[in-house]
Amino acid sequence: MTTPAAPDAFAHRHIGPRPDDRDRMLHALGVPTLDALIDQVVPPHIRRTAPLVQPAAETEAAFLTRLRTLEARNARHRSFIGAGYYNTHTPAVIQRMVLENPGWYTPYTPYQAEIAQGRLEALLTFQTAVSDLTGMDVANASLLDEATAAAEAMTLLRRVSKKPATALRFLVIGEVFPQVRELLVSRAEPLGLLVEFATDLTGLGEDVFGVLVQYPDGVGAVTDIGPLITRAHDAGALVAVGSDLLALTMLVPPGELGADVVYGSAQRFGVPLGYGGPHAAFFATRDAYIRQSPGRLIGVSVDAQGGSAYRMALQTREQHIRREKATSNICTAQALLANIAAFYAVFHGADGLADIAARVHARAVQVAAALTAMGLTQHNAAYFDTVRVSGVDANALRAAAESAQINFRYLADGSIGIALDETTTAEDVLAIANVFGKVAGRGAQLADGSASPVPASLRRTSPFLTHPVFTEHRSELQITRFIRRLERRDIGLDTSMIPLGSCTMKLNAAAEMLPITWPGFAALHPFVPVDQALGYQEIFGDLERMLCDITGFAAVSLQPNSGAQGELAGLMVIRAYHRARGDAHRTVALIPSSAHGTNPASAVMAGMKVVVVACDAHGNVDLADLRAKAEQYKDSLAALMVTYPSTHGVYEDAIREICEVVHAHGGQVYMDGANMNAQVGLTSPALIGADVCHLNLHKTFAIPHGGGGPGMGPIGVARHLAPYLPSHPVIGTGGGATGIHAISAAPWGSALILLISYAYMSMLGGEGMTDATRYAILNANYIKARLEGPYQVLYTGREGRVAHELILDLRPLKQASGIDEMDVAKRLMDYGFHAPTVSFPVPGTLMIEPTESEGRDELDRFCDAMLAIRAEIQSVIDGTADPKDNVLKHAPHTMAVVMADEWTRPYPRSLAAFPLSYLRTMKVWPTVGRIDNPFGDRNLVCACPPMTEYEEPVGV
Repeated sequence: MTTPAAPDAFAHRHIGPRPDDRDRMLHALGVPTLDALIDQVVPPHIRRTAPLVQPAAETEAAFLTRLRTLEARNARHRSFIGAGYYNTHTPAVIQRMVLENPGWYTPYTPYQAEIAQGRLEALLTFQTAVSDLTGMDVANASLLDEATAAAEAMTLLRRVSKKPATALRFLVIGEVFPQVRELLVSRAEPLGLLVEFATDLTGLGEDVFGVLVQYPDGVGAVTDIGPLITRAHDAGALVAVGSDLLALTMLVPPGELGADVVYGSAQRFGVPLGYGGPHAAFFATRDAYIRQSPGRLIGVSVDAQGGSAYRMALQTREQHIRREKATSNICTAQALLANIAAFYAVFHGADGLADIAARVHARAVQVAAALTAMGLTQHNAAYFDTVRVSGVDANALRAAAESAQINFRYLADGSIGIALDETTTAEDVLAIANVFGKVAGRGAQLADGSASPVPASLRRTSPFLTHPVFTEHRSELQITRFIRRLERRDIGLDTSMIPLGSCTMKLNAAAEMLPITWPGFAALHPFVPVDQALGYQEIFGDLERMLCDITGFAAVSLQPNSGAQGELAGLMVIRAYHRARGDAHRTVALIPSSAHGTNPASAVMAGMKVVVVACDAHGNVDLADLRAKAEQYKDSLAALMVTYPSTHGVYEDAIREICEVVHAHGGQVYMDGANMNAQVGLTSPALIGADVCHLNLHKTFAIPHGGGGPGMGPIGVARHLAPYLPSHPVIGTGGGATGIHAISAAPWGSALILLISYAYMSMLGGEGMTDATRYAILNANYIKARLEGPYQVLYTGREGRVAHELILDLRPLKQASGIDEMDVAKRLMDYGFHAPTVSFPVPGTLMIEPTESEGRDELDRFCDAMLAIRAEIQSVIDGTADPKDNVLKHAPHTMAVVMADEWTRPYPRSLAAFPLSYLRTMKVWPTVGRIDNPFGDRNLVCACPPMTEYEEPVGV
């Protein structure tokens, strides 16, 4: 008797269409089997001939049981390492209602602001908290990590500097965290910037454009940086300050001392350590520099009814539009973690944060007093949470500490750093003292009441977090309702399909998400000895092997913590390879005109010159143009950046020939992994001829998008590139001595969320992942079959098929009716859907990607909505609807508009709100009308508005 399939086989839950739905969809496509469809879609000469060799799929229960054994292999020592990473208490209400809530972790970046008002308000709250605490004019909505933020600060200061372009020196004064030091060098070198490390400003000269200093510094010392900032400004240099939000509740904020940029990590505001991430970095600057600031920026505008509404401001700065001229290559950020930090600030308020800071500081003072009483030297004259001591043998202390299951930071000069945090208890202080006492041969004596070493001149006197949002939600019931109120304003995957092309909004299963809050994974410091993280190390090894199998490559680096960082890492690896061969002159990157905007932005950051390759009328790379430019730049060609399947949603038959042309002219092929959801198990980057690719784990491998981050972008490389994979200054990774500088702050990037992809791959297995690809292709072609005719499908591949996504061309409809792609996007909100990708990669289009997770019922509901909208457009074309005053131009329709006493529009309320019958039982109401984007950019407000903005006008 055959054993029946396990009832909790994960593939049955992840893949949407049921067998009878699959058969009906195939019938609609006119093909007998799913295999027959795949044979039509994927070119035979790039097909895998052998299946993936992944281990067999595990059930959810079996996987979670096995993962518990791996969690147990991570040692639960108490870490007082600090260096930018600190243990914290995530309030239970925030953990349960945000971190573990699909309403918060499944939405996409809030480009469609009318159905993202909750996330946007939370991110604006984060910006307000950061601006207040740093004393700066404006803050962005987060960056990838603290070290990346430091590097972005450096490049911003060069962009806004009034010094000549020949001023290329950047001075780093005093102690900084090792990962910050590394990322500064990593980013500066390909851009021709010169980073110099010094103890003071002796080297300040006309060729210095910027200065960076930490406050508190990299070993915890607090000094008055005001004179340094003044002197730098007097010399025409701008100043970036790395700081700590909790410390700034006690210390004079850098903005009051004259800083031009303040950056740091918001991790200790309730975000788990997670062995290095994901964490939200913060970045604050002056109003004068806001248009040069990297990353997302949330602002306030008005909607069609004149009410206040939130949106992403100044989007024309972004790489999607400016490409190689963008301020940064950053595409995603850390929205989910920034929201957690924002809610942490709301939960505690100013007084609560000040109390936490006071407790942390008092514990540090206790430790310092106890150790100096033993005759040891404490080197930080003033400090917030970190003391640095010497006078004891560091090796003997390390042995004693590890025996007591305690980790300290061991510095190169033999001193020991001890960083305390919110979770530090009186028992921890005693344990620290006892370890030192054992090695020093002195008893531990603890006492309260020692004076704070922070002088009055450095103590904060200015108020912070004064906005009502930080005072009105202090009880758990209040903050529960606040979080839920914001959540209900948004559309995530828990509401409906999010058909964003090139974004792969697939299921983020609960079983994949569960482990990220398990303490054995969540509470691990990234710089603990590797033998204390054996569970993680086994997971990394398994992941690397599985990703090598999927890509066909020889080696993988898990370090890049976003897709854009993966692009940069891959290009830097190629650059290192050429330089090692004496080909430093190879600096040209060929990039198709259809490429994602991060591609040219990343190429510029890697020190490359971008040369655009044309696409032909069918959306494919123009082979003639590629050959001509490869020949023209044969002596300087570094790489081709290509997406496969193409950004136009088709498998290009000539992809191998494209790669061969580049190789024949001395270049390497970088494949953008944005569309790997159409490759896994069917073909691979190696099979098409690529040398390196990045993988968006937040797309293909089920890490949720989090409303704009986190993400992960590991890279796979061919054997000849493996020696150049990213290294790390604290924990050895990648190519080691021959590897490129680190790309991210932590050795394995955002290690915590690697568990999600590990769960996805383990529970699907090779066969399940291959089926996921096949069903993604089926779903896209089913939508094409239903919508083609009423809409024009712009590009198709072999036999008229598409890959896993398709592009609808709305330009003919706009010409005939005046209705454009944005009108359709906003009208979809009335039908309960997030819009497809708008005007990318082709202006005037919508790009649709359904993923394998959506069942036929949801695909049909979406198609019904699109066809109904097409009929509404036809009414305008036929003259039965006014070209200006119609249901599309006024979309989206809020409840307030529909229920208003007066209705003057030429179409019925029922058409505005309930155009299809299903909406009467599952309506999602946009909470604001169409937002005026130009108004928001002209009248830039990037902090929480006063409460008067929320008051209803009298008589309304």
